[in-house]
Amino acid sequence: MLLIFGTRAYNSVVVIVFFACSHCGVEARQHVMKTRNRVTLFFVPLFSLSTSFFVWCENCGASTALTSQQAAHSVEWAASQRA
Repeated sequence: MLLIFGTRAYNSVVVIVFFACSHCGVEARQHVMKTRNRVTLFFVPLFSLSTSFFVWCENCGASTALTSQQAAHSVEWAASQRA
């Protein structure tokens, strides 16, 4: 019997905000991303091993790590800007 175990990273966009990039200094869209490392069996995700957040600049492509509190704050800030 052959079992195929592995891990895979899944990225998803949490929110997109518009502010100045800390790397290039240009005001551009910043994608707040969530990455989950998941255990897979036959390429089907079973459970998450870890979760991390980062912000990705659409202009220069630089990414900066975020804490979960910073990611939650960016979602709250984006919601307040829409209202």
